[in-house]
Parts: sequence; structure tokens; C-alpha cells
Amino acid sequence: MQERSERTRRRLVFAGAELFHRNGYANATLGEIAGAAGVTKGALYFHFASKDELADAVQQRGCGLLHEAVRGLREGGASPLQALIDTTHWLARTLHEDPAIPASFRITKECVGQHQPAVDFHGAWLEAVCELLRMARDVGELPLDPPAHGLAGGGDAGSAAVDRWESAEALVAAAVCGIEVLAGTGLSYEELQRKVAALWGLLLPSLVGAERAREYRTQARDTRAADGERRYEFTGSGV
Repeated sequence: MQERSERTRRRLVFAGAELFHRNGYANATLGEIAGAAGVTKGALYFHFASKDELADAVQQRGCGLLHEAVRGLREGGASPLQALIDTTHWLARTLHEDPAIPASFRITKECVGQHQPAVDFHGAWLEAVCELLRMARDVGELPLDPPAHGLAGGGDAGSAAVDRWESAEALVAAAVCGIEVLAGTGLSYEELQRKVAALWGLLLPSLVGAERAREYRTQARDTRAADGERRYEFTGSGV
């Protein structure tokens, strides 16, 4: 019984994600979502008291996939900066393959100033990006000194370090947030993957210098499947 209930809940979250992504949070109705999941509205209300709760569950799935992907990349031995690059390729892929990801972005944007979701996937995405960037700085991958805190008189050196770090953080955050925007224009995954690789081809020299930029892989790793079709591997993607 519990296993069947969990399957029903997963179907509802998936159907909700698809319809929130396709029609928007405001336009998607619980009746449509229940129908898409193949359950009654009563069964839907057993799991979710409102559309807000279902939207939060969709974003929780999105955040779970994101955190699992980042954790898998780090546990697989990727440096923080390489993990960041690979995480952006993971995003490009899952924007096409799992409706919870584009739906989470759309829910967050549509609910600004209205219903405040319990989960903010857009904020979680930015937090993951900035955390990997900070880790890359702290282990010496980025030629940036950590901003000094508590400098007497706010010295010029400390102020310059803060400025350099904030500039790097803003540049990367703005660039990677554009991946979701590009995906929304209807680009195929292959086109989006090429654009993500090109993005890092421009960003890396600014972050680590032209020489060290060559140490990083900017494209998603791909292998040939047994049937000859191309597939893309993302260590720890969780999907």
C-alpha cells in the first residue's frame, strides 16, 4: 500500500512539473494535473492540499537532483571549477530531460511578489554555483585572494580583493543563469551543449588565465552507446 502511494505521489509530481513547465504555474489546474497523472482529484488532495504544496514538491525534486549532481561530481574527484563546468552541462541536459528543472525555474519566476514558495530552486541554483566558485578560489584554482574581513581602515588591498571577487562571482552567476533562458528559446540539447561549452571557452581565460584554461574540459563528456548513438555522461547526475 505504501509503495503504491509513493508511486502515485511521484506520478503527481511528474505531471505537475510537466504542466507547470508547459502552461505556467497560474494556468495549470489541479484537475488537469490529476488527469495527466491518471488519478482522481481526491487522490491528488490526499497527497497535496493545494497547488502551492505540489509546486513546492516539484521544486524539492529539482533541488534534490541538483544537490545529488554536485555531490556526485565532487565525490567523483572533479575539482571545484571542473565540477562547476560539469554542473552547467548537467543543467543543460536536465532542462531537456526532466520537467522538474524547467518547471522549478518557471515557478520561482512566476511566484515573485505573489505566493512565496517554500523552496526556491533559482536561489538553490545560484547558491550551488557560487559555492563551487568559492571552493575553487579557496583551493587556489582561481588567482583571487579571499576577501579580507576586518581590515583596519578598509585598506586598498582588501578593497581590491573584494572588488575582484565580486566581479568574478557576478560574471559567472550572470552567465550560467542564461543557460535556462537559452533553453527556453527552443534550442536542442546539442545546440545548448555547444553554447555552454563556448560560454566556458570565454569565461575560463578571464577566471584562470589563458594558459591554465587549457587544463579544464569545457564540453560534456560523451561516449558512444552500444547501438552507436551518442550519449552524454554526467558523473553523479542522479537522473
